Formats: sequence, structure tokens, C-alpha cells
Amino acid sequence: MNSILNISAYKFVTLADTAGLRERILAEAAARELKGTVLLAEEGINLFLAGTADAVRGWVDWLRADARFADLAPKESWSATVPFRKLLVKVKREIIRMNHPAIRPDAAPRAPALPAATLARWLAQGHDDAGRPVVTLDTRNAFEVDYGTFEGAIDWRITKFTEFPDAVMAHREELAGKTVVSFCTGGIRCEKAAIYLQQAGVENVWQLEGGILKYFEETGGPHYRGGCFVFDEREALGHRLEPAKDGGEPQA
Repeated sequence: MNSILNISAYKFVTLADTAGLRERILAEAAARELKGTVLLAEEGINLFLAGTADAVRGWVDWLRADARFADLAPKESWSATVPFRKLLVKVKREIIRMNHPAIRPDAAPRAPALPAATLARWLAQGHDDAGRPVVTLDTRNAFEVDYGTFEGAIDWRITKFTEFPDAVMAHREELAGKTVVSFCTGGIRCEKAAIYLQQAGVENVWQLEGGILKYFEETGGPHYRGGCFVFDEREALGHRLEPAKDGGEPQA
């Protein structure tokens, strides 16, 4: 029986009180016996937590009482056991490291977000609504891509996200005249990636809203082959957001 609720969420929002916020978040999560990781930085929050449904949702309600997180919308999945060994709340320089301080989603306009259903429709018809060819750009690390990705996705075989800007500069001419949809596991990397692509002069850039996990949740995963790697003991999730084996096939 899958009685453990797993959530992942992020938000780019300016945080000037990361040290004090860390202590409050740690105390609340520990009191509810949650496990997982919460990362804080001046640019925002990134979190992966698990526990009983009441405990997890109660903690989310507590966090949303802070106006900066009022619209936080975690993605949910279920498991039989807690896939984390301990609770960690850390203050970092970036919630997702890119090493490009000028890329600040909390202070700059986002690239337009593409709903999962729209991407599925575009991939089915082979072009966007303006008739341009659509390419999906995987912003994850190579080992994650090997678990599964969209059919025909661009994969630059990066080994860490800090390599993404150099890969863009080496390949941006290949993206000319196309609609580019950047994607990642939950949306955080492709949000920064899309801003960088725009600043590098790539036109017609979108980010997949909510990443692969939201795409699975809302569409069932058409045009995606295999599973989605996740950074916990479940290792990968299939199209029904269940622990996966043999690519994207859910475990019984």
C-alpha cells in the first residue's frame, strides 16, 4: 500500500532571511517527522520531502502562510516507504547551480511556460500553432537522460548543469527557426535554462511547466520513452508516477 506522500516544489523568490528561515523550516519539518531535503538561497527555495499525507500537507500549509510561498504548488507522488534517510535543510548560493549570477529568475521575467497538454498536442501534430518545427531540449545530466526522455529530444550529454551555458553557445545555431521547449524533472533547471537561451539570442523558447513529472501527471506521458530519474531511493518514476523498472514500466 502506497501510504507515503512525496512532494517536490521550487520557487524563485528573493529571500533575504535564509538563516532564520532555515531554522523555522527545519523545526516544523522535524516536528512532523518529515524526511528529505530543503534548499534555500537568496534566489528561492527547492524542496523534496516525504511523510504521511497529513504531515506533509500540514507542513505545506504552514509554509504557505508566508506570503512569499502562498502560491507554492508541490507535485505529488506516492510510495510504500519513505525514500529519504534523513531531513536536511541547507542554505546554498543557488538552489540550482548554474554559476551565472546574471540568471536570476526571481528578478527577471520568466520565459513563457508551456502547459503539458499543449506540448503533447504539438508533438502529436509535429509543429507548434504557428507552424514552426518543435524540438524538446533536455536540460538534465546525461545519466538522467539515459533513464528516459522525449522521443527525439536534444541531448547535449552534459554531466552537470553548470555545463549547460557552454553547450548552448556551441549549439545555438542548430536551434534557429525552431520552437525550443526546454524541460527537466520538475521545472527548476529548465526555467533557468530558458532564460539563458533567450539571453543567448535563441528565439521562440518555452519551458515545460512543471517538468516531466507534471507532464506525466497531466497527460500520462505520450511521446516520452522510459522513466524519469528522481534523486531519492525510488530511483525513477514511470508514467503513472510510481517507482519504475525496465524503463518506464511501473512496479507491481
